Parts: sequence; C-alpha cells; structure tokens
Amino acid sequence: MNHLTEPLHYEFFRHAVIVATLIGALCGLMGVYIVLRRMSYIGHGLSHSILGGAVVSYLAGWNFYLGAGAWGFVSALLINTTARRRSIGADAAIGIVTTASFALGVALISMKRRFTRNFEAALFGNILGVTRGDVLVIALVTAIVGVAVFLAYRQLLFVTFDPELARVYGIPVGWVDAGFALALAATIVVSLNIVGATLIAAAIVIPPTTARLVTQSFGRLLILSTATGAACGFVGMYLSYEYDLASGAAIVLLSAAVFGAVYLMTGLRRTLAGHPRSTLAAEHHGPLAGPAPMSATVRAREEWPQH
Repeated sequence: MNHLTEPLHYEFFRHAVIVATLIGALCGLMGVYIVLRRMSYIGHGLSHSILGGAVVSYLAGWNFYLGAGAWGFVSALLINTTARRRSIGADAAIGIVTTASFALGVALISMKRRFTRNFEAALFGNILGVTRGDVLVIALVTAIVGVAVFLAYRQLLFVTFDPELARVYGIPVGWVDAGFALALAATIVVSLNIVGATLIAAAIVIPPTTARLVTQSFGRLLILSTATGAACGFVGMYLSYEYDLASGAAIVLLSAAVFGAVYLMTGLRRTLAGHPRSTLAAEHHGPLAGPAPMSATVRAREEWPQH
C-alpha cells in the first residue's frame, strides 16, 4: 500500500493521475463514435491540425485553449462535412484538411522566425507539467462532454449509424455533427499536453476497439470503452513513475497490451467454443458493424417519436 501511496505525496503526480484518468475516460468515450464512424485516424490528424491552430493562436496573442479549440472545431467540422460527400472518403477528408492546417502552421513559423514557444510537450506530452488550472479545465471539459453525450445519446446513435434515415425522422443531423465536432476538438485540445499529438490517435482508438471485442451492445460499449480508457490512464501513470517512462507512451503501451490480451482471450474462447470467426464478423449486420440500417438504429428508430 505504501508503494501505491508514496507517489501521491507529490503534488505534480496527484495532478498527473487525475488528468490521465480523466483524459483516458474522455478519449475512450469519444473514441466509440470515432471508431463506429470509421474515422479512426481523425485523432492523429486533428492533433496535427490543432498544432497549426496553436501557432496561429500564439502569433495572434490568443488564449491557447480558446484559439486551438476553435481551430480544431472548424477543422473537425470541415472533415465531417467533406466526408459526407459520397465521392470523398473520410480518410481523404482527414488528410486534406489536417495536413493543410499543419502546413499553414509550419509556413507561419518559417516566415516569422521568432517562434519561442516550446511545442515539444504538445508533440510528445508533458503530463507532469500540468497545473491546477489545467486540471480544472480538463475536469470541466470531461464533465461537459460526458453530460452532452448522455443527453444526446439517441441522436448520436441514430446519426452515427444512419444519418440519412435520421434526417427522415427529423433529427437535426447538421447540428448533431457540429456538436460532435466541437466535443472532439475540445477532447483533443485538452489531451495534447497529456499524451501528445503523436499518441492521441491510439488513446482514442484502442479503448473502444478493445471494448468492441467483448460486447455487441452500444450502451455497454460506451461504458466499457470509457472505463478501459480511465483505468489505462490511471495505471499507466504508476507504470510511468515506477519505470521512468514517458507518461503518454506508458499509457498507450498499457492500452495496447490490454487490447492484445483481450484479443487473445476472445479468440481462444471462440476457438474452444467451435466458432472460428468472430461474433462481429459473423454478425456483419449486427449493431456495431458500421453506418447502415442495423439493429441499433432500429431500436433508436422505434423509440423516436413519429412525425
């Protein structure tokens, strides 16, 4: 017990554990919608896009969170709008918008040549440098996003699986997408100093992918993904302290190890049960197979008031 409580004597470690747990939960929650929309690399892309926005914010003298958050929101909205076009895939939309934004930041740095702010923390994470103010901001963002997802649960479910049918039932798809883009941008902005731009994609994608191996229920998927992200953030901080590892890398490596263990266990269980294919693959038209009229959408449709 002393071994577990000893690091908590340091204020910086207490802050780090709190924000790592909150960010893990937040990324796990948002990651469910990212994975089901087949936009797994949007975290990586938006993090680079927001770095471009951070440069603009610095040069313009804006607050980092407000400037980078607004930039990320616009980028996420552009990606989502562009990806809705049938002829343009989500991966192409992510590549176009985020690389253009990042290139703008690089161009501004090369033009001004007086850029003094250290963005190494944004690239690789600096969780031990978070302040009390950062903790409050992250806690506030986590609470707001969590409440918003809870209140808009059915709308998000409908729009994620079948946006065209959602329009028919009167759901304001554009506003739902805009709200989701804002929540995603806020998530990535507050995550930059924790896991770094290079690891955000893994923090967003691994927890929901792990949870997806063990459940076909959308509600349970949200809970398991959020819990997995939070647990990996909490335990990853202790591993980082114990073995003197970069905090972001420790959290992501632990998440990957959990995914590997769950993957092997579920595969072994299917083999012993005589099911060579995964439940998800066999039930291609199950509730989590992708954005099409599926049972999850049917359930949401049945609960939605008729017009």
